This record gives sequence, C-alpha cells and structure tokens, in this order.
Amino acid sequence: MSEKGPSRWTLGAISLASAALGVVGVMAYDRIGAGGEANRAEIETVVRDYILTHPEILPQAMANLQARETGKLVSANRAALEKPYAGAWAGAKDGDVVLVEFFDYACGYCRASLGDIERLLKEDPKLKVVFRELPILSADSEQAARVSLAAAEQGRFGDFHSAMYQAGRPSPATIAAAQAKSGLDAAKAGDSARSAAVQRELENNVGLARTLGFNGTPAWVVGDQALNGAVGYDALKQAIADARKGKAAEPKG
Repeated sequence: MSEKGPSRWTLGAISLASAALGVVGVMAYDRIGAGGEANRAEIETVVRDYILTHPEILPQAMANLQARETGKLVSANRAALEKPYAGAWAGAKDGDVVLVEFFDYACGYCRASLGDIERLLKEDPKLKVVFRELPILSADSEQAARVSLAAAEQGRFGDFHSAMYQAGRPSPATIAAAQAKSGLDAAKAGDSARSAAVQRELENNVGLARTLGFNGTPAWVVGDQALNGAVGYDALKQAIADARKGKAAEPKG
C-alpha cells in the first residue's frame, strides 16, 4: 500500500486557500528564505507538509476557496440575478444592496422566511429584494409560480405573494383563492401564465440556480455571497451588511 499525495486540483486548491490564510507566504519565507527564488515545487512541498502537520486548517481553507469561487460566479451573473421580472421585487427601487431570493411556494422554509424578509425591508429603507421563482417541488408549485409572474406583470406581485403563502400549499384551489384575493385580472393572468416570457423566466431561474449550485429552496444571493436554506434574519442581516461594506470599499470613479 503506497501513500498518495494530493491531486493536482486539491493541491492547487489548498495552495490558493492557504495563501488566503497567510500560510504560504509565511511558511515559504521561513523555509526557503527571502533572498532565494521560491519555485512552485518548493512552495507546494511547504504547503503539503504544513497541511499534513496541521490538518485542522483544511476545512476552513477549502471553505474560503469555495466562497471565493462562488463570489466569482455571482459577480459574473450579477446583472441577470438582480434584474427582476416585471414587478417581482420589493423595497427600494434603486436600493444600494440587492437581496435575491430563490423560492418555491410549496416550500415550508420559504414560507417561514417571509417574516425575515418583511422585517429586513421594514428596518432597511435602502434594501431591494428581488424574488426569483424556482418551482422544483411539484407541478402545482410551478403553476403558482406562473400565476405569481403574471401578477408581477399586473403590478400585484406582493399581493399575490402574501396571499399564496397564506392560502397554504399550492393546489388548484389555493392558487385560485390567492389569485382572487390579490385582485388579478383572471383572463390576463391566464394568458400571461402560459406565455413564452414566463416560460423563459422560469428556465432562466433554473439555469442561474444550477450555475450557483443551488439544489433547494430558499436560496439567497447578496453581494458576493450565496446562502442555502432558511438561514434566518440574523444571517441575512449580516450578509447585507457585508455587501454594503464591500461596496463602500470599492474604488470610486
């Protein structure tokens, strides 16, 4: 039985993550010397030795690398993520920070997160929330999503959104009740729900979710962070603060 070293990808990931933690710089300087030329093999040996001696840093190092890679994906898709479908948004129209939620009306955790969003919007007048339909749990949740987007076209997204959650799990009866309660033009909503524009929006949201590695709801994007699950008010508030801090640090001009 032979001992195998880490794969090229893993070694590269460890090197990048360790560099972020300051391991590479400090260890390479001490072991190789400031006056010499540290080549790649020597640095990788230093990193590998350090990791084998201190394996407890590996989870945090890999988490840091994953966060960095996710940030790149978010940045590359920011325009698509933050542009709402018609009126499927709430809060400040030109908010300085945009919180994006991927949700499904059949998702109990999404329903539980509704209060967190309402509280954040009430407390933060500069926040904008963009809602992205991701109906992955049932055919009825897809129909609810289609009617929700139709409501967005009529300027009644918020009314339908609240009514649909109050009505309960999506079904033909609860969708119809939410539609009536929110005051939608039923004929127009039916046409919109079957439209190519709504179909494209749903497909676009699925594509964005796959790109970011989301496989459930709720899922969130704010700043350069992507969060999975019902993370709660405190985590969302902190992520919003981090995003605002990051924007303030960006070079002006």
